[in-house]
Amino acid sequence: MNSATPTRLLPQLFAIVFLGSHFLLAVDPAATQTTSKLLLHDHWTIQSSAKIDARGEEISTSAFIPQGWHDATAPTTVVAALVNDKTLPGPFFAMNLRQLPGVTYPVGKNFSNIPMQPDSPYAVSWWYRKRFTTPDSYTGKTVWLNFKGINYRANIWLNGKQIANSNHVAGAWRTYEFNITESLKPGADNVLAVQVFAPTENDLAITFVDWNPAPPDKNMGLWREVYLTTSGPVALRYPTVVSKLNLPTTYSAQLTLTAQLKNAVGHAVKGKLKAQITNIVRSKLEVRQLDLEVELGSNETRDVTLTPDKFEQLTIEHPQLWWPAQMGEPHLYGLDVDFEIDGAVSDHSHSEFGIRQVTSEVNATGGRAFHINGKNILIRGGGWTTDMMLREDSQRLEDEFRYVRDMGLNTIRLEGKLETEEFFDLADRQGILIMAGWCCCDFWERWPRWQRQDFDIAQQSLRDQIYRLRSHPSLVMWLNGSDNPPPPDVEQMYLNIEKQLQWPNPVVSSATGKATSVTGKSGVKMTGPYEYVAPSYWEQDTLAGQLNRKQCNPGGCGGAYGFNTETSMGPAVPPLESIRAMVGEDHLWPIDDVWNFHAGGGEFKDLHVFSDALARRYGKSDNAEDFAFKSQLQTYEGVRAMYEAYSRNKYQSTGVIQWMLNNAWPSMIWHLYDFYLRPGGGYYGAKRALEALHPLYGYDDHSIWLVSSQYEDAKGLKLTTRIYNLDMTEKFSHQDSLDAPADSTAKVFTLPELNGLSPVYFLVLRLADSSGKLVGSNIYWLSAKPETLDWKKSNWWMTPTSSFADYTALSQLSKVKLKVIDHTERHGENSITNVTLQNPSATLAFFVRLKVKRENGNSDDEILPVLWEDNYISLLPGEKRELTATYRASELGSSKAVVEVTGWNIE
Repeated sequence: MNSATPTRLLPQLFAIVFLGSHFLLAVDPAATQTTSKLLLHDHWTIQSSAKIDARGEEISTSAFIPQGWHDATAPTTVVAALVNDKTLPGPFFAMNLRQLPGVTYPVGKNFSNIPMQPDSPYAVSWWYRKRFTTPDSYTGKTVWLNFKGINYRANIWLNGKQIANSNHVAGAWRTYEFNITESLKPGADNVLAVQVFAPTENDLAITFVDWNPAPPDKNMGLWREVYLTTSGPVALRYPTVVSKLNLPTTYSAQLTLTAQLKNAVGHAVKGKLKAQITNIVRSKLEVRQLDLEVELGSNETRDVTLTPDKFEQLTIEHPQLWWPAQMGEPHLYGLDVDFEIDGAVSDHSHSEFGIRQVTSEVNATGGRAFHINGKNILIRGGGWTTDMMLREDSQRLEDEFRYVRDMGLNTIRLEGKLETEEFFDLADRQGILIMAGWCCCDFWERWPRWQRQDFDIAQQSLRDQIYRLRSHPSLVMWLNGSDNPPPPDVEQMYLNIEKQLQWPNPVVSSATGKATSVTGKSGVKMTGPYEYVAPSYWEQDTLAGQLNRKQCNPGGCGGAYGFNTETSMGPAVPPLESIRAMVGEDHLWPIDDVWNFHAGGGEFKDLHVFSDALARRYGKSDNAEDFAFKSQLQTYEGVRAMYEAYSRNKYQSTGVIQWMLNNAWPSMIWHLYDFYLRPGGGYYGAKRALEALHPLYGYDDHSIWLVSSQYEDAKGLKLTTRIYNLDMTEKFSHQDSLDAPADSTAKVFTLPELNGLSPVYFLVLRLADSSGKLVGSNIYWLSAKPETLDWKKSNWWMTPTSSFADYTALSQLSKVKLKVIDHTERHGENSITNVTLQNPSATLAFFVRLKVKRENGNSDDEILPVLWEDNYISLLPGEKRELTATYRASELGSSKAVVEVTGWNIE
């Protein structure tokens, strides 16, 4: 998404999938009904069972009066509801979370592995109660009650009758559907009551690890949608299209259509499964019709499959393919499926799907390589987390996907945080790949302690999630483990389910390099680092070095080779405005326990490694403003270096996931944009590194490279390389004419040894196309003092720096007063602020930050979210830049937009 042009908010998405050697159709099973779903969203009440004497049979009747209960909407966890109705204070500011009843676990510890104290308000069950009326049209239909997520166990009553108990409703990642036709009163008053029990430390729950703390209820509650749907005698679920291409060409696709049928009556039923595939080609609608006679036994549930060898309509010549955003268009086909009984529709679904194929193998250098529709792709992504209280926000979700696209990322990793249908629909529509799998560091990986029921819950959880996810083209892989691969019996159990349910994507045993006896080498690594490392780390830690060491630590192994499933340069201290919102004015400076509380857990419980490096490299800070601004410099450097190194080394490097993309709460670590959706240095470092045509500097050998991440050739390019001293004296100039083949990387030349360099000097790279238009650029601030790493002291989370670069001479840059002209225009739902900057001085205008504010707003006022064409930029003497910022017009309201320009040496 180019911020230089008007952008609309992301539309509702449809699901599609073609993965592994297959292609899939995306369908929300809730959308497969003859009537739209009836959301049970508003007007819930909740209360602790400690305050209620009544039983479920009574609570689920109209006669029961819920006096003193808390109002809520579903989905919601218990604590989220209590925060929403002001019973509890907002837990995100300062150390408020520690004041909530039940927060007794030690700071920085993983609450998922610690028992609740007996006096916790959430050690007892909580009740959810909902009164509702269904339409008269429900009479004579089969009515289904759906829970898309219950954490962790529940007893369920409807109209005085128990319809499920906690022996069977157990598992946060399971989905539940109940036939309530006999218990429901169509057109009349109905009452639903759900008694929910929090997960224990020995449950397969929803957990956070060291990236943020956890709420005191361990996110107990109805945390996903609750709704009703109707059908005739037979319901239709999970329609999916799997496809296979005739690779290496893509001239033909063979589709396989599968769907689940559920007979809700106690006798055999005969009917016809009918499907229609539609595609718009050059404004012409193409339609393919299919039908299959089916007989279902009494109350039988069965998956029915149509294959191309029996249905010629399922072979498509010259298909329009689904591609990730940077490779092409994420094209979607339409799919309508009916099940008819005696000519009458019993159930119907409409969805969209994409034709595409993902293949994967461990390459010659030991890295797992991925290919989309036969083309190579370097996985460049970030690790996702949900909101700490599992709250859903459609607008925020769209905003975050816009950020992912704007940075140039192509992948989001979900570690045990399997998102909503809306999330995957957005990914399908936007062409963003998703790697998903189970979580680490909790009971999901405590296999020796599993009991029989845990195996059953794990198996059913995987079945429910594979059914739900398999149809989305955005899914690029599934990981059966995270920090460890499952033991052979569990891994085989998972693989059997994935095969049975026709999971079409590559499956990886875990996010680590640990081989298994079942599937062998994973081809991925999880070797960190997670703490601050110098920018040169990623290129100096080489594959050859690993092979010589025959082990990863000491000595690195997070370097730019193979597929690193989670890594980063550590903390991501946000801009000052976010720090103030997070810790408050009273704790703004110096760094104290409130700051550290918003760091991580375990080894990451404070910022000392990052802040020590910052002081050594840029000079000691004596206030929060100086510290925050210097932090943007250091994070920009580090994030850019990581993505650049993996891009430069493709396809010896095959993938890298920045740990993390976002935060579950306001945080000082591990993000590319902060909780307030404020992009900082890391965001723009990533965006610079991931531009389609990118010139870069090799820290390891002082070489200049050109990387193409676009899938078309670029000819007639001109690369200009210049080096300037601190006083802007030009010390080196070089120009190269070159071509950049599609998806390529090439070393252009090596910089010569130069004498007379200032303590800090600048390397400026400019890439122009054949018309002279600037298509890629970069600026490095480099130190004449070498920066060296202490490889012998490496551990699993970092490699220390033994000699730091020295950038303190940057303080000698003279002040610059930039010429700034801006104007703002309305384009549909968006406002676009155009800014022209000019540096009239003989000094570099260094690391210039722009923000759009509302006129008369305070110093921290900034319109967010925002898509800047570029930010944290530097302007050479006399240089002029034109930039745009795109944001929702509603955020500006009736105010006038004002541009604020700050920077290292900006007046």
